[in-house]
Amino acid sequence: METLNGAERAVTMEKIKDACENWGFLELVNHGISHEMLDKVERMTKDHYKKCMEQRFNEMVAAKGLEGVNAEVTDIDWESTFYLRHLPNSNVYEVPDLEDEYRDLMNDFAGKLEKLTEEILDLMCENLGLEKGYLKKAFYGSKGPNFGTKVSNYPPCPTPDLIQGLRAHTDAGGIVLLFQDDKVNGLQLLKDGQWVDVPPMRYSIVFTFGDQIEVITNGKYKSVMHRVNAKKYGARMSVASFYNPGDDAVIYPAPTLLENEATERKQYPKFVFDDYMKLYAGSKFEAKEPRFEAMKAVETNVSLGPVATA
Repeated sequence: METLNGAERAVTMEKIKDACENWGFLELVNHGISHEMLDKVERMTKDHYKKCMEQRFNEMVAAKGLEGVNAEVTDIDWESTFYLRHLPNSNVYEVPDLEDEYRDLMNDFAGKLEKLTEEILDLMCENLGLEKGYLKKAFYGSKGPNFGTKVSNYPPCPTPDLIQGLRAHTDAGGIVLLFQDDKVNGLQLLKDGQWVDVPPMRYSIVFTFGDQIEVITNGKYKSVMHRVNAKKYGARMSVASFYNPGDDAVIYPAPTLLENEATERKQYPKFVFDDYMKLYAGSKFEAKEPRFEAMKAVETNVSLGPVATA
């Protein structure tokens, strides 16, 4: 990302544009978050799993009889997770079992990721021909964006051919920044009907977007189906931070993009983000298109409220 400040800016912006339009995923390097901080996040996350989560995970596996399955498991993921909320109100100092040093670290890390996300949103605005700050405003609602982190560990799995680390889905929200293990892979995206590895790269942050960006860009940037494969050997760590619209933000295609496009292209619905999340809760592992159709069916009830108007 440091090339954005020099002569290579245009080339880098073109790479970002290509990744957004054709892949929906990109890996960011030289993003300004120090290697020391990333090393510490990895070390403390893995330590926390060993100390506080591993036994619970093993008990869950035993209780559900997952050690010796001989048929495909389609209703559960082979992952151990906990969640932190940062915005609009943080719960980092309330989540049980975390060491104080780890809380402080995750709080600082979230602040840096928030700043990086907003930088990326403006780069996207530039490539889309939207005014600077448009996407941030579109996410804002009345209380600002929702921002939280899902901390996941994927322990070794005896039957990786029968159970997924995380089943295939698109993300519901806005922008996802993922710091993943650089030694054990597992993350894959669906491209042209084929599953493609997202290779772990040391100190990179994987950036992808969810269904709300697809709506705001009227399909120019699409959320991408992805999954995590369970592995027989090696434990994988993943720290995924989700920068999502505020609950009452009204999401709809940016008028500028509709003006600039051929009118026959289908238009995405307009809805309140929280309504979409309620629908997503029961359909996360299903295709996104029926969700968009369902939102379209109720969109006449949506008043514009606190939204980006530029």
